[in-house]
Amino acid sequence: MRTAEANPHHGPVATAPQRRGRRIAMTPEECNAFLSTERTCRVGTVGANGLPHVSPLWFVWDGRAMWLYSLSRSRRRADLRASPAVSVVVDAGIDYDELRGVELGGTVEVVGEEPRTGEPVAELEEPERLMAAKYHGGGGLPHDGRHVWLRLVPDRAVSWDFRKISSLRP
Repeated sequence: MRTAEANPHHGPVATAPQRRGRRIAMTPEECNAFLSTERTCRVGTVGANGLPHVSPLWFVWDGRAMWLYSLSRSRRRADLRASPAVSVVVDAGIDYDELRGVELGGTVEVVGEEPRTGEPVAELEEPERLMAAKYHGGGGLPHDGRHVWLRLVPDRAVSWDFRKISSLRP
């Protein structure tokens, strides 16, 4: 695994090795492709009681930021109102030698109105286009007045791809 920092132009970029170092870490291009195609992330927040709360959520990745379309009245959103710190994991694979994923961390910010009613917001044009294409067959994104856009520009990232381990064995 490796630790990475968010590059404002290219997404996660390697900075410091851990354990197997760069050998099993995804390249920036692999991270971007992975985050662009996987459908579900797990969002970790800290509740008012100080305990962690992890919940699944659909997301889109624009190459720089992860966009979360969360229910406004969810426990996740309540936790993030109190503390916008978040950790997000996107992973895939069943068997050990197939496991791969990306963990992103940082602070989320609300973009647009809350709840989202569909008022034009220039910053949301791309994430709403990506969300509609990924989850709604390319039609428009329905605005039900119950969701809010949260943007995470990660300040830390870790990636792994255990499929690379077999090529490392003698």
